Amino acid sequence: MTDIRPLYAVLRQTTEAPVVDAIAHLIADGVDSELNRINVLEFATRTGLDEEKVIAGFLHAAQLGLFDMSWNVLCPGCSGVLDSHPSLKALRHDEYTCALCAKAYEASVDDQVEAAFTVSPSIRRIGAHDPDSLPLWDYTRQMFWSSGIELDEDVLARLSDQDTLGAAALQPGETTELTLDLPGEFIIVFEPVTHSAQFIDVAGEPSAEVQSVALNFERQHPLTPTLSMRPGPLRLSLTNNADKRVLPAVWVAADALHTLLGKRKPILTAKRMLTNQTFRDVFKADNLSPDQRLKITSLTFLFTDLKGSTALYQRVGDLAAFDLVRAHFRALLEIIAAEKGAVVKTIGDAVMATFNRPDHALAAALRMRKAMDALNEERGTRDLVVKIGIHEGPCLAVMLNERQDYFGQTVNIAARVLGLASTQAIHLTGAVIDTPAVTAILDREAITPIEKHAALRGIADKVPVYEIS
Repeated sequence: MTDIRPLYAVLRQTTEAPVVDAIAHLIADGVDSELNRINVLEFATRTGLDEEKVIAGFLHAAQLGLFDMSWNVLCPGCSGVLDSHPSLKALRHDEYTCALCAKAYEASVDDQVEAAFTVSPSIRRIGAHDPDSLPLWDYTRQMFWSSGIELDEDVLARLSDQDTLGAAALQPGETTELTLDLPGEFIIVFEPVTHSAQFIDVAGEPSAEVQSVALNFERQHPLTPTLSMRPGPLRLSLTNNADKRVLPAVWVAADALHTLLGKRKPILTAKRMLTNQTFRDVFKADNLSPDQRLKITSLTFLFTDLKGSTALYQRVGDLAAFDLVRAHFRALLEIIAAEKGAVVKTIGDAVMATFNRPDHALAAALRMRKAMDALNEERGTRDLVVKIGIHEGPCLAVMLNERQDYFGQTVNIAARVLGLASTQAIHLTGAVIDTPAVTAILDREAITPIEKHAALRGIADKVPVYEIS
């Protein structure tokens, strides 16, 4: 391991000391599997540290070269990694196929693309840096499964020791033959490197004759029809036509496999990263390419605008008004980041921000109003009056004017809802207020929103809107 103390010294300039210490301890003492595709949310829970501070710490550490960040496309069925990219720019628009689940999926940045961190090989070498050196089960747990699967060691042992009928490791061009005794069960011949699978439905009267199956492993792995066979002896011929080592194993699809695939833990999704202020600030170059359009099924938008800013400039003069507006921006941006949001852009005296969840946006909005009241009291003025609009729904993440932005009707409605306010009011749409976590905030704060139906420019039907005055 190289001397990385100077890197930790730099990291301490942007990251709180407990997070740096936890990262240093992980790199120095963690076993190989703990340093590959690190689930930072689990890391935060295990170390008792704040999630947002941990995410920011790992992002800054990756910028310094301590970690490599990967964007892994996950199968929602088995949590297997269908593909891995060093940048979001490489994320494909077409479908990703999971052979183990026999389904195709379009990558959703909401919950099917994880951001994970692996220690850089220049900092510490681990087995995952040379995956062809990993034995079958180490490869499967470290390279095939994502950081979102909860690997129960007892269940994994049952799968490997009791429900695995045979396994092989084949170099490119090699062929081997396995002789198995098929039980009357559903069988999967799974190969984690090429992510290919052959299903065998074993049923009926036992056969005394030897049955034969030949499987070839290629880099491309189209789905194949399920074979029907009878219990009894099987001669399984396996040929590696891929350009790297393959690790086929024959599994009984019994309780151990189903139990293993059913246990999940939270992951750091691409959606959450896109709405993380540190990521937007630090990894501008790792955002989308100009022709990408990533679908997000649910994102919360918050728009603010400073009421009467033109009159403010006329009333107090450019210099004083600029000072007030700058203080207002500083307060809003700090609150957005603190409530797990990110600023998309500022437009004049207005702010456009995104949040993963509507309750985070509402919490930010309520804090913004209090912050403006405090600034006004501090300066002996009533000039800072902020209007706020919040809406939640589907959208597209895009690149506009060399900046990651968002497009779609949800964005339009959020901007129009902001325009309904004429005073220091917060306007929420029905999509926001129907969220249980938002209701909980309103109940806790003893807030009763005023319901109304508003005609929004460019929207055919009136939209239910709720005002918090």
